[in-house]
Amino acid sequence: MSEHRRKPPQPQGGGRAAARRGQSGSSSGRRAAPRGATGSPADSYGSSSYGSDNGPGGEERPYGSRAEARRAAQRGNRRRGADNTGPGGRRGGPGGPNGPGRGRGRATSAPGKKRFIDYPRGEKFGWRRWVPSWKLVTGLFIGFIGSLVAVAGIGYAMVSVPDVAKIAQAQNNVYYWSDKSVMVATGGEVNRQIINYADIPKEMQYAVISQENKTFETDSGVDPKGIARAVFNMARGGETQGGSTITQQYVKNAMLNDQSQTISRKFKEIFVSIKVGAEVPKDQIMAGYLNSAYFGRGAYGLEAASRAYFNKDAKDLNPGECAFLAAMLKGATYYDPAGAISLDAMATPQANQKRALAQMQDTLDKMVQYGHLGAAQRAQYRTLPKWQNPRSNSRLSGQIGYLVDLAKSYLVNNTAQTGITADKLAQGGYRIYTTFDKKKVHELESAVTNVQKANIKPTLRPKTDTHVQFGGASVDPSSGAIRAIYGGEDATKHFTDNADSTGAQVGSTFKPFVLAAAMKWGVRNPGLGPEQAQDERTQASPKSLYSGQNKLKIKTYNGSVWTDKDGKEWLQTNDGNESVGNPPNYKIDLREAMRLSVNSAYVQLGMDVGLDKVKETALDAGLLKGSLASSDYPSFSIGTSDPSAIRMAGAYATFAASGKQNSPYSVDTVEDKDGQVFKHQTQTQEAFTSAVADNVTDVLKTVVDKGTGTNAQLPGREVAGKTGTTDGNKSAWFVGYTPQLSTAISMFRLDDNANNKARTFLEMYGTGGQEKIHGASFPAEIWHDYMAQALQGAPVMTFPTPPSIGKVINADPSPTPTPSVSQSQSQSPSPTPTPSNTATSPSPSASDTCQWSWGNPCNGASNGGTDTGGTTGGTSPSPTATETTGNGGNTRGNGNGNGGIFAGQNG
Repeated sequence: MSEHRRKPPQPQGGGRAAARRGQSGSSSGRRAAPRGATGSPADSYGSSSYGSDNGPGGEERPYGSRAEARRAAQRGNRRRGADNTGPGGRRGGPGGPNGPGRGRGRATSAPGKKRFIDYPRGEKFGWRRWVPSWKLVTGLFIGFIGSLVAVAGIGYAMVSVPDVAKIAQAQNNVYYWSDKSVMVATGGEVNRQIINYADIPKEMQYAVISQENKTFETDSGVDPKGIARAVFNMARGGETQGGSTITQQYVKNAMLNDQSQTISRKFKEIFVSIKVGAEVPKDQIMAGYLNSAYFGRGAYGLEAASRAYFNKDAKDLNPGECAFLAAMLKGATYYDPAGAISLDAMATPQANQKRALAQMQDTLDKMVQYGHLGAAQRAQYRTLPKWQNPRSNSRLSGQIGYLVDLAKSYLVNNTAQTGITADKLAQGGYRIYTTFDKKKVHELESAVTNVQKANIKPTLRPKTDTHVQFGGASVDPSSGAIRAIYGGEDATKHFTDNADSTGAQVGSTFKPFVLAAAMKWGVRNPGLGPEQAQDERTQASPKSLYSGQNKLKIKTYNGSVWTDKDGKEWLQTNDGNESVGNPPNYKIDLREAMRLSVNSAYVQLGMDVGLDKVKETALDAGLLKGSLASSDYPSFSIGTSDPSAIRMAGAYATFAASGKQNSPYSVDTVEDKDGQVFKHQTQTQEAFTSAVADNVTDVLKTVVDKGTGTNAQLPGREVAGKTGTTDGNKSAWFVGYTPQLSTAISMFRLDDNANNKARTFLEMYGTGGQEKIHGASFPAEIWHDYMAQALQGAPVMTFPTPPSIGKVINADPSPTPTPSVSQSQSQSPSPTPTPSNTATSPSPSASDTCQWSWGNPCNGASNGGTDTGGTTGGTSPSPTATETTGNGGNTRGNGNGNGGIFAGQNG
């Protein structure tokens, strides 16, 4: 036999196989000795002879038990594995017994050689090799804890206790007009005055402790749970949460020069908080916190806040005022009772007052619960304390304060685009270039002031002329840039920006969105079910015919009578309770219904289109969803919503731009010491096709040329617009535009300066000496005066000629009846046209004919012929000032601003 095939000698003891064989005893029941126990060669190769353990000639067993035999065999195998590895080894090499395909996966480390870290474990097999020993786990744990202690010690040694008076300083923000000239520098005056701990009322200290950190006097200064929560949120990419202890808040306020939302900064804040908690007395921490905390209204620290809200020293605050100021620490935007609508539409004065009162009461209750205030004393403070005007900086007087607030709100509300948070803005250091045109802002303010002083007499007519307010905004249709606003009389006296959300309903200025919806989406087919009707629609033409009947019974698109949840029918009235159109069915086309602001026609049109589509159209034009009323009622189509003047100007600007929508914005560029931080990028959306938008504009031109908006005419320029008045005569609007500028003017009565009172709109009957205020009166007059100045020197531009669009809805080829006049109108004499009010209609071919065949085809109203021009492009004479409509003596179409039925519920 060749050498490589020779079997190697077997070791003494035989291994596990021998041990197994040894388990078969002799007939006497005794177990056999392990293989090789006799030392004979035959035994080494599996001899079958057996002997007793102690029989004659037998040898003594080398192992005391089978377990010892197995362990000895295992040790022998490991030694053989170590000696016979590698390509040349007979046991571990190719072809050997433990070579590829035959090896048993034993450990191959040399016996007796110790490793510093025994992992994988050398004396274990299979999965047990990968289970760490308790010694290894314990050692790693001790090492990890030691490393943390070392890092914490280094971090603790590297940070220092902050000094609020030295660190927490802010810089100016400088605001610029659109021509790059300086508007105002503000925000960096740092309204802060450090006071001593002894001057801080105990009630203020305990109000903060009770509400924010009841264990302040005994804790170490940090909250492990709060820290873990903040770190977890940041690791997930979310917003970090504020420090949950007063000590951490104090440190955060002192680190205003580093407000980055990073884990490293959070850990630095933790180390500083630990050091402050260990080395700084609690009274010093409390004083530092209350001297650095931001209470809103630009006030840093308790003393400044006490002056801003109550105009008194902090040491004179009572427990109710202390609890009130503690509520401001939660975020003045949502708790300042004056409101902060410019920062968030939800922060209305009434909503903020409700939140502030609830928070104040909760704080007082906790002070009683924790033994810091007596129940009898607490019972004295059940209402909000009397607070004062939020603005006192004379540099923010006039319109400047409103402009600054508008720019701030744009930056903060669009943080994702601007990268500027409220905290960063408070720190200052920015150069903010706005879109505001200094000349136009002054001209808009002058136009409002002149009309108000000439007509509104609070001392002469205290019951009707008090609390009268105006708002206005002017937007560039090509970009959405806000060029001017009128927020109120003075930002330091009247702190609600009337150019922004006020809650004043817009009335009939909403009707153009109904018309646009009818041309964009079309009316539903009355012969189809609801689902099919949504898909199969007929695009409506401005020539479509609808009933102008007063108290019209409103129907759904399929002809059934609309009822509310209580089963009540809807009877739509017109202004003055008059029907418009020729009896018996009073049909009138949509152009005339818009010109005369006929409610019944547009309410029914809205139902035919679907109020969901009307709402969608308004949103497409640029109105905000939160400003729209419920679309569950037919009156939605005639302006029960309350968008801001800025948004109304922006939405009408969409029509001026032939359907291209640009969201209004107030900041063009922001820079800091390192360069540009933000640059506005206009993102134009197509809200409507040019055919739809231009046809809406053409209809609105008729309103100004010879309808309710004649007071807004600008000689030599094309103007489109719409008047609006609401139920109860509580607000009046005029919104109009030229190709290069869109402007909205609102007027209402609202007492919003009374503390702790809900904002209530008051009626305007008799205001300004007029029986009723319409959009055609003071709002249209202000619009005219402002636009005449704002466009002075600007090129004269014309609107695009609209193409024909859609199909005439409700066309009726019935024979021509003899026209009749309602009783209230028969009292009015036939008007005699005057040359000054007779003009050729500029309406193009889209409005060539009234498309019905009874009576005078162009007699659009039921007043015995006040308009013989209709939509034919012919002449349109207006009645003289002495001719009335039977509606309380209001004149119609004479240009004096009273409006008559032109002003509808809205006109």
